[in-house]
Amino acid sequence: MDALYTAVATAGSAGREGRAATTDGRLDVVLAPPAELGGSGQGTNPEQLFAAGYAACFASAVSLVGRQNKVDTSDISITAEVSLGKDETSFALAVVLRAELPEELDNAAGRALVEHAHQLCPYSKATRGNIPVELVVE
Repeated sequence: MDALYTAVATAGSAGREGRAATTDGRLDVVLAPPAELGGSGQGTNPEQLFAAGYAACFASAVSLVGRQNKVDTSDISITAEVSLGKDETSFALAVVLRAELPEELDNAAGRALVEHAHQLCPYSKATRGNIPVELVVE
């Protein structure tokens, strides 16, 4: 792969409790486990950051596929739900991607658009075969 851009971020040894920041200073967040996991909930967490990144990346992929197929995707909305749970050995992630598409796009065409985007999205490629990702077209 020829890298077009590289993001660099650092988190301290406290991991889920502390701070994470990018080298360019554009992202600097306090990290804290959510209350549901016994934390204070007074910061963001890796699952929220992953959900935001995946939603943004997937929305771009849907827009690209829309442009390629002359489909207006200006009113799309992608929501990524990232769940942290336990598997046989430790912890694991699962993702649900909810695509809210324009009403004029019929369900079959919308599903095809989302499935094609899922083949192109770098986050989808990275997760494929590693964690379950469910696509929901609304």
